Amino acid sequence: MTRNTGGGAVFFPLYMARRYLVSKKSHNIINIISWISIVGVAIGTMALIIVLSVFNGFDRLVVSLFSSFNSPVRITATRGKTFNYDSTLILRLRQVPGVAHVTEVIEEDALVKYRDNQAIVTLKGVGPEFSSFTGLDTMMAEGDFRLEDGDRDLAVPGLGVAGMLNASLGDYLNPLVVFVPRRDASLSGLPENAFRSAVIFPAGFFQVQYDYDVKYVIVPLRFARELVGYDRERTALEAGLAPGADAGKVQREIEKIAGPDFTVKNRYQQQEILYRIMVSEKNYIFMILTLTLVIATFNVIGTLSMLILDKRRDIAVLQSMGAGHRQVRGIFLLEGMLISLIGALLGLALGALLCWLQMRFGFIRLGGSDSSFVVNTYPVFMQAGDFVLVFSTVMLIGLLAAAYPVLHIRRAHIGEVRLD
Repeated sequence: MTRNTGGGAVFFPLYMARRYLVSKKSHNIINIISWISIVGVAIGTMALIIVLSVFNGFDRLVVSLFSSFNSPVRITATRGKTFNYDSTLILRLRQVPGVAHVTEVIEEDALVKYRDNQAIVTLKGVGPEFSSFTGLDTMMAEGDFRLEDGDRDLAVPGLGVAGMLNASLGDYLNPLVVFVPRRDASLSGLPENAFRSAVIFPAGFFQVQYDYDVKYVIVPLRFARELVGYDRERTALEAGLAPGADAGKVQREIEKIAGPDFTVKNRYQQQEILYRIMVSEKNYIFMILTLTLVIATFNVIGTLSMLILDKRRDIAVLQSMGAGHRQVRGIFLLEGMLISLIGALLGLALGALLCWLQMRFGFIRLGGSDSSFVVNTYPVFMQAGDFVLVFSTVMLIGLLAAAYPVLHIRRAHIGEVRLD
């Protein structure tokens, strides 16, 4: 027998590896261990896909929640808390391609009282365009997102603020009383003269995320400006983008127009620490489950080791017929790769199926039936990149696991095999 070259050198080891995988071995335990190896790889692969998809779901959920409050682009002063209103700057921002809305913002810490209850909040005064580029009007737990009723100003507190105040809608006898420190107050003056106050009625309560729900009260810009005592001062400008606009390109253009005196942040940069934590958690979980998958592939090492011992006579026959050491090694290396391949494909299929079922039916729920979570079921979102990453990781681990017995056990056993 002449040694195979070209295509035969590739297909012959693959043919033998496939036969060894599906054929009955002289020791039935090898068949059992082979299937255990496949199942172990499949379970590890399935777990990776499911966990990554759940993290994707939570990422999308958090992004959607923050997107309903945070503007696509926020412009603040680089130094200091406020900057002077500049109509020319706002006009230039409105002319940037991709910018649909621009609103002025005034934020100030305030004390809010309702009957005998009080809470420290952040008062956020916004223009009428605010609801056009945020989804806050879709996140109302009670009432409506209305900041004006004719000439009357209305407030929209977070649900957490409403809970601390024990506030209710429709109570027209007891408004919210808002206090802010006077900018020109003297330390030697009377305490009651150190604050400016105004009354306002709530139109609804929003529910986005706990940190926002217990912190913010949204009011009209004119109400905040008069209460705080600002004339031309503003704390921020917020811009909304047109559908399909390139957010990165728009941000860079706004940075050129605003200049070094202003800081321009997108939604991710406004919550940069949170998003970094989320990415880090996903990476750590991936590494932990990958280590679990490595442990599962130890079965591949045992399977190939026992198979090599079981096929010693076959190896001797192949060597006597002209098969080289490289082809013999290739047979068992491909055997291990086939185990990893079948396990990986099976795990990916099962993981995708379970994720689809969760997305479709939501059979795994968050908390109990009386849960107050924003969503009732675990959010899941599958990404093609995760499937490619998991498949590549499984195959790499499978290759390393298969290479160990092929390169080490062969020296101790294959080289000594001879035909009887």
